[in-house]
Amino acid sequence: MKLLLRFLLALLVLIVACYIGVVGYMYFNQRALQYSARGEVVALGDTGLNNADDITIQSGDAAINGWYQAPRPGMPVILYLKGNSKSFSEEHERFERFAADGYGFLAFDYRGFPASPGEISETNILDDAIAAYDWLDAQTEAPILIWGRSLGSGPATYVASERDAVALLLETPFLSAVNVAAERYPILPVALVMQDQFRNDLWIGDVAEPVLVAHGTADRTIDLSNGERLYAQAPNPDELWIVEGADHSDLWDAGIWDRAKPFFDRAMNR
Repeated sequence: MKLLLRFLLALLVLIVACYIGVVGYMYFNQRALQYSARGEVVALGDTGLNNADDITIQSGDAAINGWYQAPRPGMPVILYLKGNSKSFSEEHERFERFAADGYGFLAFDYRGFPASPGEISETNILDDAIAAYDWLDAQTEAPILIWGRSLGSGPATYVASERDAVALLLETPFLSAVNVAAERYPILPVALVMQDQFRNDLWIGDVAEPVLVAHGTADRTIDLSNGERLYAQAPNPDELWIVEGADHSDLWDAGIWDRAKPFFDRAMNR
């Protein structure tokens, strides 16, 4: 019996040590695990954006790099806040469609992503998004629309809560980044150790702009329930667009742009 008790105690100690080791590894490497910032930067000249400019925006003591194109007279401009992987420039097809329909746009890489040097953190991402909004607001008198995709739903919701835009579109958003982490690792104390939590669930209550949330039922990166719950908390909800069978990166091909334009029209006509 004593031998069995010693074995069980040793096993318990081993399990606890392994658990503490996993939590420690997660804590010290969390940003490497959370962000996927590698990728090629597409040159503006290699796209169909003939009237856009390379721009640099000062954000605190750092600089962020992106592209800007002014809208046609009477049209709005989109502040596009990218997702978690690669460079904003790889999504140039989206910006080409925006421009072809007369919309202006500003898109950029947060600090630490391919086109912008610096350190990735929630604070830096939020500061970069605010700096981009303020730069855009000073650059044009056109109505500003905010579009946040995936990770970008965090800074998009934050900016909309702090600034006075016309509309907020959230594509495959999370309720919070810490909520997604808790769903993926239910046995780990992510709420206690996660530094970059992106609390959309707290910021959305201060968003006065009309909100469209777009999500797919087959999203394997951020579960549909995140978008549904975030939309339910929006003070000024406009539309919840759910695409049957769509995964995390499928909404552009599923026609989100054709869904976005009527939403933007409704917001500007309020």
